[in-house]
Amino acid sequence: MEKYDRNKEMELYKTEEEQLEAINENPYNIMYIKNPSEEMKLEAVKQNGYTIQYIKNPSEEIQLAAVKQYGYAIQYIKNPSEKVQLAAVKRDGCSIQFIKNPSEKVQLKAVQQNGSAIEFIKNPSEKIKLKAVEADGCAISYIKNPSEEIIKTAILNGATKDD
Repeated sequence: MEKYDRNKEMELYKTEEEQLEAINENPYNIMYIKNPSEEMKLEAVKQNGYTIQYIKNPSEEIQLAAVKQYGYAIQYIKNPSEKVQLAAVKRDGCSIQFIKNPSEKVQLKAVQQNGSAIEFIKNPSEKIKLKAVEADGCAISYIKNPSEEIIKTAILNGATKDD
């Protein structure tokens, strides 16, 4: 029985055509391509945003494509720009849980996409709380000591007695 050799497997995809075929077969094959081109990286993350975890120093274009395909891919991006953060929370508001110190603009976009994203925001402003319950009245269950205005807005937007 032949011993498994990862380097040998990486050599399988030498030409751009072979690389593209491998990625189209399974985007995770990006991890077996030695020094993939930007085009190959982009193709992989467009098919599956999670593949960004196998790409070293992804460009902002690659990062954007990854989070647009799957918002949670942001967890594999070190120091994402605000543009990338906004794209991630626009795709899935709850991906804010992977963003350190999100700006108010990012927080706002997150709760507008999914009111429950407020669960992952430390010390949200009154404005953010209000937008969260406007998007989903049930988001009130994640708000400590809501103001009267927040409670009324939550009820108008579907909160129930149990929330």
